[in-house]
Amino acid sequence: MKVIIHTGAHCTDEDRLLKSLLRNADTLRGAGVAVPGPGRYRKLLRDTLTSMRKTAPAEDAREVILDAILDEDPDAVRRLVLSNDSFFAAPRLALAGGTLYPLAEERLAYLAELLHEDELVMAMGLRDPASFLPALFESSKHTDFDEMLDGADPETLRWSDLVIRIRDALPGLQMLLWCNEDTAFVWADVLRAVAGLPSETDLAGDFDVASAILTDLGAARLRGYLKEAPPMKPAQRRRVMAAFLDRYADPGKVEEEIDLPGWDAAKLERLSAAYDADVARIAAMPQVRFIRP
Repeated sequence: MKVIIHTGAHCTDEDRLLKSLLRNADTLRGAGVAVPGPGRYRKLLRDTLTSMRKTAPAEDAREVILDAILDEDPDAVRRLVLSNDSFFAAPRLALAGGTLYPLAEERLAYLAELLHEDELVMAMGLRDPASFLPALFESSKHTDFDEMLDGADPETLRWSDLVIRIRDALPGLQMLLWCNEDTAFVWADVLRAVAGLPSETDLAGDFDVASAILTDLGAARLRGYLKEAPPMKPAQRRRVMAAFLDRYADPGKVEEEIDLPGWDAAKLERLSAAYDADVARIAAMPQVRFIRP
């Protein structure tokens, strides 16, 4: 079995991946893809992986976990999709010790040990630190931004450092990554990549992200267009999304206000430029499949 663990990141998904995949439950089930509800595994996996810091799992731990997670016979499942944007840490601990997700490689290593008969794939959307860090602060329950950073320097914070740490700890782990800023354009590709389905597979939910950032009029017109449109190839989907977003994007849903002391336009530009270079570096790394528009 191939197990896809979607690890967020924080402030990128809000369980949209699960919701979009679950809209296609019958299609996925027919293709041997299981997408259980998060209530069946998030706490279970958290408690199990935490206990593995002290005690090795029982010999039958994999079977017990899968029996709790799946309704299907595990032998009938070729692909299992799990999603939890706090798999690596709760938002308040995302930068503990000044390191981005310091327990990431440990959590993945324990999951790989637990599911030792299966092939593990990590999926994650990245986000520009210029907007990621302020959004993380809002969701972290911290009252002091520097307290949340815990010594991290936003100017030197790199997603590539996290990817390298994970790659060094689990050399064979495949990673499926994309940029949160591109999500509206690549959502259909993300859904199929996570589900392991061909690009031409007909799925509901291809325009879920785009619809969420359109005006009410734009969303209504997109729904009307999609009712009449034949199945589209990836390039066609992107052209349709670009056209609707260009005409009907709601500024209030796409423009972000950053209000942090010292975070002026110049700083935001530096952070975004560093992020662009970082993404290019990650996309060239082995074991990484980077989904781009």
